[in-house]
Amino acid sequence: MNDIHLLSKEKTLLEALSQINDIGSGPLVLFVVDDDLRMVGTLTDGDSRRALIAGASVNDKAEKVMHRNFNFMTADNITDVNEIKRQKELKMKLIPVLDEDHHIVDIIDLDRYKTRLPIDAVLMAGGKGERLRPLTEKTPKPLLLVGDKAIIDHNVDRLISYGIQHINVTVNYLKEQIEEHYKEPRNGVIIQTVCEPQYLGTIGSINFVTKFYNDTILVMNSDLFTNIDYEDFYMHFKQHDAEMSVAAVPYNVSIPYGILDLDGRNINGLLEKPKYNYYANAGIYLIKRRALEEIPEGEFFNATDLVEKLIAGGKHVIRYPLNGTWIDIGNPQEYQKANDLVRHL
Repeated sequence: MNDIHLLSKEKTLLEALSQINDIGSGPLVLFVVDDDLRMVGTLTDGDSRRALIAGASVNDKAEKVMHRNFNFMTADNITDVNEIKRQKELKMKLIPVLDEDHHIVDIIDLDRYKTRLPIDAVLMAGGKGERLRPLTEKTPKPLLLVGDKAIIDHNVDRLISYGIQHINVTVNYLKEQIEEHYKEPRNGVIIQTVCEPQYLGTIGSINFVTKFYNDTILVMNSDLFTNIDYEDFYMHFKQHDAEMSVAAVPYNVSIPYGILDLDGRNINGLLEKPKYNYYANAGIYLIKRRALEEIPEGEFFNATDLVEKLIAGGKHVIRYPLNGTWIDIGNPQEYQKANDLVRHL
């Protein structure tokens, strides 16, 4: 939490203006607190100017001109994404989060972040990227550049922009490079690297993550290029109370010939140049934490294996339609496509 936005009610209007000036970029708002650090009001740059125009003195106390009817969230609903969406609709930029005694325990910055999703994220980055050789002979595929930054960083930065604060990256092939890459926090978030002793498929290595902080886990391939709306994905997941949700991209197949509708050797009819619409697995999943118990330890296990196991157990598994940008950077053509696309974004 940034103390630059906290102001004692005993400070003068001049001191408040000086502190607002020190904020620099971002919302120019101060949260006014009493001697016990309980929030009692708000004061903005506009409030201060209007007070001075109305005759206030620069030596007046902040509590004289502050707003006492202020907007806030409580600590017990900080994970309520619907409430955060409501705050966005009210055009709120900074939302103080208060405990039952009105102490500020957090500040949600909707000027910097899209939302605050109660999600842990795990990016799978252990593959060898063999179809992209020779590019991946000395560089792990997640660290190949798309535009001016690594493939994986496009994904990590997007997760951070949705307020996701706990991000793990599972590594194997050329793992030292990825571990060094995330040696320092990225945009204020510590990226934990988790080493799998051998390649365990697209989700088997998740058992090596030592701690989860939330009940919803996002698992994704690290080599995707996508603009998926993680907030909408999460809201859809919660709305349908699913055990697992699979992001899926539309995949259309057009056959340029007349197709025979057969019953053995008999022709029942003709389908002229039919078109078939499918949904393909996008490699992005939301999973309830308890469902991870179905993943065997130390065994090769894919995310699709978990889908089938949950379905076989009668669990609720759903599809989330991903209609935006999605590129699986698995070969030179898709890698070039991603680089061409990022230049136009």
